[in-house]
Amino acid sequence: MNPYDPARIGIVSISDRASAGAYEDKGLPALREWLAAALFNPLEFEARLIPDEQPAIESALKELADDKGCCLILTTGGTGPAPRDVTPEATLAVADKVLPGFGEAMRAVSLKYVPTAILSRQVGVTRGKCIILNLPGQPKAISETLDGVFAAVPYCIDLIGGPYLETRPERVQAFRPKSAIRRKN
Repeated sequence: MNPYDPARIGIVSISDRASAGAYEDKGLPALREWLAAALFNPLEFEARLIPDEQPAIESALKELADDKGCCLILTTGGTGPAPRDVTPEATLAVADKVLPGFGEAMRAVSLKYVPTAILSRQVGVTRGKCIILNLPGQPKAISETLDGVFAAVPYCIDLIGGPYLETRPERVQAFRPKSAIRRKN
C-alpha cells in the first residue's frame, strides 16, 4: 500500500505539427518522465496532444481541471511570440488567479541556458483546486524549468486544496513552511 496521496496530473502538448502527425511529440513523454522521477505519489496522467488553437487549449484546460479533477496541469509549447503561439492567452482566459512569480521564475531559469528565453510568455495560474503552468516545448528545457521551479508547486497545491505531493529529494526538494509539513509515521 502506497502511503502517499494519489495525484491526477494533466499533461498537454500544444503543437500544430505534432497533433497533425507530422512529427512525433516529445513533450508528453518528457513531462511523464520528469514527474515520475520527481514524485513519490501514485500518479494518474491525463494526456492531451492538441493544435495551437485557443478554443481547443481552453477546452482542454477546463476539462482537465474541472471534469477530470487534476491538481496540476503542465502544458508544453505555444508560449513564444509567433502568431500561432496562444497558450498563455488560453491559460489566462481560464484562470481564477494569476501567479506571476511562476512566469518570472521560469524565464529566469531558462535565461541561464538560452538568451532567447526572454521571448517566452509562460504563465502560472490557478483554476479551482488546480495549478496550471506553461512550460517550454523542448524536453531539455522542460526538465531544466521544472528543476528550477517545482519546489514551490506542492505547497501551492496544498494551499488550494489539492493532494499532498511528496517529492523525491534526489530530484527536487519541495519547500513548505514547517507548519505545513506532514509528519511520516
